[in-house]
Amino acid sequence: MKCFIGETEFKIEEPTVVTIGKFDGRHKGHQKLLSRMLEYKKAYGYQTAVFTFDMAPVTRLSGTVQKVITTNQERRNNMEKMGIDYLAEYPFTSDVMHLPAEEFLKKILMDKMNAKAIVVGTDCGFGYQRSGNARVLEELKGTYGYDLEVVVKEKDEQRDISSTYIKEELSKGNVEKANKLLGEPYAIHGTVVHGNHVGGSVLGFPTVNLIPPEEKFLPPFGVYVSRVLIEGRVYGGITNIGRKPTVGDDSPVGVETYIFGLNEDLYGKNIEVQLLNYERPERRFDSLDQLKAQLEQDKKYGLSYLDREKIL
Repeated sequence: MKCFIGETEFKIEEPTVVTIGKFDGRHKGHQKLLSRMLEYKKAYGYQTAVFTFDMAPVTRLSGTVQKVITTNQERRNNMEKMGIDYLAEYPFTSDVMHLPAEEFLKKILMDKMNAKAIVVGTDCGFGYQRSGNARVLEELKGTYGYDLEVVVKEKDEQRDISSTYIKEELSKGNVEKANKLLGEPYAIHGTVVHGNHVGGSVLGFPTVNLIPPEEKFLPPFGVYVSRVLIEGRVYGGITNIGRKPTVGDDSPVGVETYIFGLNEDLYGKNIEVQLLNYERPERRFDSLDQLKAQLEQDKKYGLSYLDREKIL
């Protein structure tokens, strides 16, 4: 996949089928839309191209970081897994923010992305103050000569599947429900860093540690049953999200995982931690012995869950 990250001066030479959006979480609605693009590629030979911004527009406008289910890097990984050919992460500058909808269509989607077909959801928005939408694309398709398909949103019962809906479920600790909406496990990617080494040397539970970026949306602090992907290998585990209050109050928010059946040096390696089930909230223990006893229970719970659900 070819990425244009923070670039404004680019042009895709091949004809493309283009979509636009934030694509926060590769949920079932996104998968439906991206799959339709791949069908266009198969039928017409168009390259698939996704246009998004390098940050959530509300982050630029408000000055506060908007929490996202998938970071930019995770979004790139998702697009590559789906087989997308081009991804443009366009800088959300004042100039592009004030582009009228038709100019956005012409200067970016047509001239830079070389769109011959556009596939969008019913709620798409683009251009100044989101003045562009599916109706505008329908009105202008004769002028600019592109095919248009508007994809109806996927629903969960009567509610549209959206990133907002998924965040609501994650914030309640309803990981299994969120995963159902996503169509895949909620995941945290990162490079393994050094922790305080209490888990292995003191407690007998060697762990791997990730520090999620500031913009990563996290579920409640606590312990989760997890699945861990390491260089093509898959393991079960238990993951604690939080600050590890028993061993100190000044720890950054981290993602710490005890991996079942693995004890090797993973420092510096990129791993993916998928959350499967919320077991309990994070808590402070009066002693390390109490913490170790609880970790034994967490391990027992995790192994039982993975066996019962036939996850691995």
